[in-house]
Amino acid sequence: MKSFRFPQLSPLQYLAHLTAWALVAWLVLDALTGNLTVNPIQAAEQRTGRYAIYFLTLSLACTPLNTVFGFRQAITARRALGLYAFMFAAAHFLIFIGLDYGFDLPILLLDVGTKKYILAGGLALLILIPLALTSSKRWMKRLGKNWKQLHRLVYLAGVAAVFHFAWAKKGDLFSLQGDIGMPVFLGLIVVLLLALRITAVRKAISGFRFRIVNRISSRG
Repeated sequence: MKSFRFPQLSPLQYLAHLTAWALVAWLVLDALTGNLTVNPIQAAEQRTGRYAIYFLTLSLACTPLNTVFGFRQAITARRALGLYAFMFAAAHFLIFIGLDYGFDLPILLLDVGTKKYILAGGLALLILIPLALTSSKRWMKRLGKNWKQLHRLVYLAGVAAVFHFAWAKKGDLFSLQGDIGMPVFLGLIVVLLLALRITAVRKAISGFRFRIVNRISSRG
């Protein structure tokens, strides 16, 4: 009989796991103690939605931190962050469709045409589903080059999530009207992370970082 061994995790992986489950515990505790405001369903829905987009944005940052800034530890947490983004997004959706709409699909379908945030949020979740299902190393080997092509869709999920966030807060990103401070901030981060994937931008920043490191090393 083989002895059980805890998986070898990086410090950032431990941090991702601890943070995610601490947020779950906090949410459950608030629900059990009646601390989810006067509208607990809306509060739980909003909190899981925020957690989802925060984890998604952090997962998007992992590759640029590794390839552009040389922070290799970041890549170790990418899968965990992405899976937790999906977990919170799925919880957000289930609360929305189950507790808010009572699984009444006809009414939900009627609202889809008039509420843009439902379409944007649904798109983000639909993208995250195959990404979560194919996040393992086994799927990476099975899909080969197609794995990277598929997982690049995570940026589209990030953009859709930002618009979902803004529209759900009754804001308009194009006219910069409404309560869109945090959506705009997250949107700028997503745009920056997309820009860092451009080869010329990535090489320019990497070269600048290399020169700075060399100057510091030579002075030392």
